[in-house]
Amino acid sequence: MKKPFDRAGVYDVRDLLGLGSQSGRKNYYPALQERIEELEREKNRYKWLFENALHGIFQGDLRGGFLGCNPAMARICGYPGPKEIQTRVIRLREQLFCSANEFDTLRQELLDKGSIRARETRLCRADNTAVYVAITLLRRPDLGPEVVEAFVADISERVQAQQKLVQINADLERRVEERTRALQDANAGLHFQIAQREKVERELVIAAKAAEDANRSKDKYLAAASHDLLQPLNAARLVISALQDSALPAEEARMVAQVHRALEGAEDLLADLLDISKLDQQAMVPDMVMTDIAALVRSLGEEFEAVAANAGVELRVRTVPAMAQTDQRMLTRILRNLLSNAFRYTPRGCVLLALRARNESLRIEVWDTGVGIEESKLQDIFTEFHQLLPQGTGGRQGAGLGLAIVERMVSVLGYKMDVVSRPGRGSRFSIQLPAGRLTARRAGLPDAPVRLGLAGTQVLVIDNEPAVLESMKLLLECWGCSVIASPDEQMAVEYLKQTDVLPAAVLADYHLDNERTGLQAIDAIRKLLGKPLPAALVTANCSDELRKQMRAQDLPILNKPVKPNRLRALLTSLLSAS
Repeated sequence: MKKPFDRAGVYDVRDLLGLGSQSGRKNYYPALQERIEELEREKNRYKWLFENALHGIFQGDLRGGFLGCNPAMARICGYPGPKEIQTRVIRLREQLFCSANEFDTLRQELLDKGSIRARETRLCRADNTAVYVAITLLRRPDLGPEVVEAFVADISERVQAQQKLVQINADLERRVEERTRALQDANAGLHFQIAQREKVERELVIAAKAAEDANRSKDKYLAAASHDLLQPLNAARLVISALQDSALPAEEARMVAQVHRALEGAEDLLADLLDISKLDQQAMVPDMVMTDIAALVRSLGEEFEAVAANAGVELRVRTVPAMAQTDQRMLTRILRNLLSNAFRYTPRGCVLLALRARNESLRIEVWDTGVGIEESKLQDIFTEFHQLLPQGTGGRQGAGLGLAIVERMVSVLGYKMDVVSRPGRGSRFSIQLPAGRLTARRAGLPDAPVRLGLAGTQVLVIDNEPAVLESMKLLLECWGCSVIASPDEQMAVEYLKQTDVLPAAVLADYHLDNERTGLQAIDAIRKLLGKPLPAALVTANCSDELRKQMRAQDLPILNKPVKPNRLRALLTSLLSAS
């Protein structure tokens, strides 16, 4: 049986880790306790957002009533609070929806498709009046056969405005007809009505522009809020990864793995929301540069080695020497999403990432031996918030944005993608780079990157966030590295002046205190040591401007929240290139 939610619908983190009722055990893991308290603070932030959201949010059973809702939902339906609406509305079909037939139609469509987006309907208020809403429903079979989560927006004002506009238009037509039949000056009256309509059209244009501006403001807010959330998530993920590398009792290891999966899901959702928002607003412009495609594929192979090992699935990587003009970040995101999907739906067998040269073009293919996709549903997999749930895959996973992002990024880059799949046998996703963008690579490269152990490696980490700095230090030390942790450029330089031990690499956050940047810190350290020390930036800033600037400086970027396997691959790459 699932544990009860708290008021925000979130598990108590202390109970999740088994520390809630046994406070004596907290002393064994002080760093974990600090992270737990930080997660509690984040939980309170989510709770605040839930309770103060402008739109209604609820979880309910289509066969019964509400399982939970926020104050906005109660307010939309005219109830004093969530408790009152949950107590009084025990049957959604008869007591919440104005039309039982419309509810039945929505229910059947939801059971067939799994989700319904922005459907306009009418709900019953406490005083038995109707309120017009736009409702988005998402089925949650993991919580019950007919459990749904819903987001409700009150559109009464818009509907009333539409009705009023219809009435105005009808009145105008009637008046024009009466004036035309009865008066010789009908033309003057007609001109007046035309002027009125033009005014309405101008007002509509102004309203449309205001709506676009509001949408852009929403995107800016989403980006800012996501940036603030990424910092504590990054610190928590690094500490949890360090704990996973530690020798823990079986039960504690299992609970740490659960927290790790929850944090990973939150990170992936934030990243997907940011990308889909940029793509919807056509704000993602490709930055085409000559790229070593073979090296990019090998790097992804290294990154997913740990994923393959945890899943018990074999990962194979096949490359050919090739370079092409592409946007490195977007192509990497495309392939990373395809690989994640392949492992997610492949319970056993093999996943293959391969490059194939075909007549002056290049195909990048991801094969798997997973559950496969029915031919009739191949196009559905690219719909936002839509997931196919084949038997044996464990139910809904993620938000259903991964392949939607892939399709849009492929379109932005001008590539071609095709999908072939057989249920029960597996799938193949193929990306083809257009002819003319590919150049043969004649310089000899090894088939596999040079692997270096990290034990004993001296690494300098600079980050102004104490939690992130400590978390990064813990993780690197678990890998055997010797870490110099500094909150700013000045302390790092002073330390290096007083010691003979020099770092082998530098990992610096971009935004530091006092309007300093990680780039300035790296330049100062290189100047002090008199050599181009291997370095990389670790930042939550995902802007194209920063990426272009750092490429001009020949500095790699790792975006927060940092995933341990990407950090290890980056550090190995820096050391092998030095």
